[in-house]
Amino acid sequence: MSAAGTPRRVADRLSTIRGRIFIAFLIMSLITGALGIYATLGIRQAGFLVNRTYDQSLMSINYARAAATDFAKMRAVFVRRTIAPDAATRARLDAELAELAINLAEDLTIAVERSQSDRAARAGIAVQGAVSTWDEIRRGLDLTAATSSAWEALDRQAAMVDGQIDMLVNYTAGDGFTYRQTARTIVASEIRFYAAATGIALLLSAVVAWLLNRRIMRPVKAASAAAERIAAGRLDDAIPIGGRDELGALLRAMGSMRDNIRAMMAREVNQRRSAQAMLADALESSREGVVVVDAEGRIALANAQAADFFGGQAGAMEPGAMEPGAPVAALPARGADPAARVLDSARTLARDGEVRLADGRWLRVSRSATQAGGFVAVCSDISVLKEQEARLTATNLRLDAALDNMSQGLCLYDADHRLMVVNRRYCEIYGLAPGSIAAGISARDVLQRCIEAGNHPGRTVADLQVEEAEAFGRAEGRTFVQELGDGRIVAIEKRSTADGGFVATYEDVTERRHAEARIAFMARHDALTNLPNRIFLGEQIDSAIAQAGRDSGFAVLCLNLDDFKLVNDTLGHPCGDELLRAAASRLGACVREVDSLARLGGDEFAIVQRGVDRPEDAAILARRIIDVLGAPYTLADHTVTLGVSIGISLAPSDGMSCDKLLKNADVALDRAKAEARGSFRFFEPEMDARLQARRLLERDLREAVAAESFELHYQPIYDLNAERVCGFEALLRWNHPERGRISPAEFIPLAEELGLIIPLGEWVMRRACQEASRWPEGLKVAVNVSAVQFTSARLIGAVREALAASGLPGRRLELEITESVLVANPGTTTAMLHSLKGLGARVSMDDFGTGYSSLSYLRSFPFDKIKIDQSFVRDLGQADDSGFIVRAVIGLGASLGMTTTAEGVETEAQLARLREEGCDEVQGYLFSRPVPSSDIPGLLRRWNGEARAIA
Repeated sequence: MSAAGTPRRVADRLSTIRGRIFIAFLIMSLITGALGIYATLGIRQAGFLVNRTYDQSLMSINYARAAATDFAKMRAVFVRRTIAPDAATRARLDAELAELAINLAEDLTIAVERSQSDRAARAGIAVQGAVSTWDEIRRGLDLTAATSSAWEALDRQAAMVDGQIDMLVNYTAGDGFTYRQTARTIVASEIRFYAAATGIALLLSAVVAWLLNRRIMRPVKAASAAAERIAAGRLDDAIPIGGRDELGALLRAMGSMRDNIRAMMAREVNQRRSAQAMLADALESSREGVVVVDAEGRIALANAQAADFFGGQAGAMEPGAMEPGAPVAALPARGADPAARVLDSARTLARDGEVRLADGRWLRVSRSATQAGGFVAVCSDISVLKEQEARLTATNLRLDAALDNMSQGLCLYDADHRLMVVNRRYCEIYGLAPGSIAAGISARDVLQRCIEAGNHPGRTVADLQVEEAEAFGRAEGRTFVQELGDGRIVAIEKRSTADGGFVATYEDVTERRHAEARIAFMARHDALTNLPNRIFLGEQIDSAIAQAGRDSGFAVLCLNLDDFKLVNDTLGHPCGDELLRAAASRLGACVREVDSLARLGGDEFAIVQRGVDRPEDAAILARRIIDVLGAPYTLADHTVTLGVSIGISLAPSDGMSCDKLLKNADVALDRAKAEARGSFRFFEPEMDARLQARRLLERDLREAVAAESFELHYQPIYDLNAERVCGFEALLRWNHPERGRISPAEFIPLAEELGLIIPLGEWVMRRACQEASRWPEGLKVAVNVSAVQFTSARLIGAVREALAASGLPGRRLELEITESVLVANPGTTTAMLHSLKGLGARVSMDDFGTGYSSLSYLRSFPFDKIKIDQSFVRDLGQADDSGFIVRAVIGLGASLGMTTTAEGVETEAQLARLREEGCDEVQGYLFSRPVPSSDIPGLLRRWNGEARAIA
């Protein structure tokens, strides 16, 4: 039974409007899908042919032509080889010929692989053979004894290669043309078929549309006519009988609707009757007092709330005073005096009014006339509203006070651009007299008042309106800056309001703008000299680079004041700042207006010299700067002379980017400072190589410090009085895994410059104390401390921790410093030295006599030892004998109670002279070179004897 009912259910569904529409759209979709699939297949086939034409034929042609180019290059290189003057050039050209032969073979291989026919493949093989023959003839050609026939054979073979390549190109081009024609034929055939199929699809669509119209629109028309009769109230007319589809169901539903309307009308009559009763209840429960008065002035209806308003005054009303039939005129006699002024007559309509009852409540009475000549009065209790109005009034007063005390001017306009609100500050900003503008005037009149006050000289209202329209017409909430006639600047912001008007605020930003301009100037200029800074210099270099292609070149000069740090350290920063300003002034006088001068920081300056046609132009400027800056400077209390070193890079030869030119000029500056201060140097490419080597060394040094890849060697210090080794000086050594042993003179200054000397010095301190703790009692260890370490607060803690961890007594540790430590910050350094002595350590002045040699340093701190530099010891006994200096230093140490140690003793004669002068200690190669800690026992056995050696 279920199987038999399935076809019927399907037939019923297809007989509905939805089923018919579904069948129609299914047919249309099938037609459209068939057309789309066929079109896709046709386009795909055409695309396949096009891809073959491009990927194979065209690419084969390109590689064949590339092979022709490679062969032409081979011939050109061969000609250059025949005239090459030396063997190196010929070897290089032979290598280039070999590389071109490989490229030609690769291009021919790809051209053959992508060819479309066997003839093209054979042509490619023929080209390869012809090239190989040409190359064999070339290799067998004796350039020194070659005859004209040999050269002609080579040229004929070259012409044959060119012909074979042309034939390969023609074959591949013919294959591409064949595939293109095939593709065009297929596309034309597909277009004709698709046009015919489209016409058939349109015809089928028209047939389906006609069938839908016949089966659906006629029943719809009948249903529409029945609906119109029901809408006109003709509920007795017959409703057509429909079929089994949706329209039949609609007609049946309309019949049911007609019956329901009949029943609803009957129910409505009953509901109206009950509504009247409900209205009466609503009036009684309403919060509004309602009084209905007839034409004769008698109360026709009054609810309970009205009785409360007018009849309940402290029980003074008689019973029935507000009952129907009671006269309104009787109310005043019953205590409702305020209301009597509104309810004055039953025949006269008064305007709405507000009254206050005797109990303090406020009423709003609204009266409306009735057709019978009476009126209806609705009384509302507005006591709460009156309180809100009072609060609103107070709020408005506070708002007015706030507006008048705002730091900004304010104008509020309505939708017609008429002024609604203006505060006092607006008048103050524009210099308007109080009361000169008032609410109600137009925005144009406000602008006219501002012009009359002299705020916009030479401007009209139309000019100001156009200016504001351009400023505010593009975006909401933008700030428009207006400059007044007296130079003040006003920032105006304008925003639309919900009612179509707008509010504008006005703020005097004159001081702020001046501050912003100063900030902007400071962001691109140096605060000390007012010269442009690095940012501005970069912009000028970029501008010069942009013009370098059209005009002449330019030069970048990096300048560094020689010995400026010495002036800063000795005379103080105020003198240093004054010197920088004076130097900047002199530099400004040296450059032209088209040039750019900038201070990069510290004592570094830079110049962009434009219009440099030859290096001599930059050299002339550099010489002038050296001469001008080298003249003495007369400061407040001092006369100072210093020089300047200059590095020069030229554009475009030394680079065409700002960073490149500055870097190269800086590299040249470093070369000038290293070779001869007070000079200039042009950038040379090998300088960059040295810079790269330095950077590589920096990287390796950082890795070595992190991995502690160093070792300490020790040089003995010999006591001339005790005739024994009394200690060792710890000397740092670095054995690089690739470069071998690197001199401390190379990596120690670099470590100081990079700030690595602090962790490196702490490691040396720990290692030296640890190894010295294993030496015999009485042997001391001397550790050099860099001036950079004295700038770190960690130095004292590092020494304390090294002594505590190793257990070495402080008296056995000797710290060696140079005079430069005291020059930088003598007060702080002296305090640190006293703290180090407090740990028990001894302090010695190293290389005495080579620096400032100021006796004030010896007086400011009680040094334990003075070390005579090896340069004085080396010259002992020579013609320019430095023995007087050595004698003076030894005598100075003896008079101050300080031990004197001579460094660099290498000969017996030097040792004898030092003994004669009374020197206390010596060290040098005469006793031993610096050795690892493992060799110290042997040294002690040699100089101190077996009993004093390390066990």
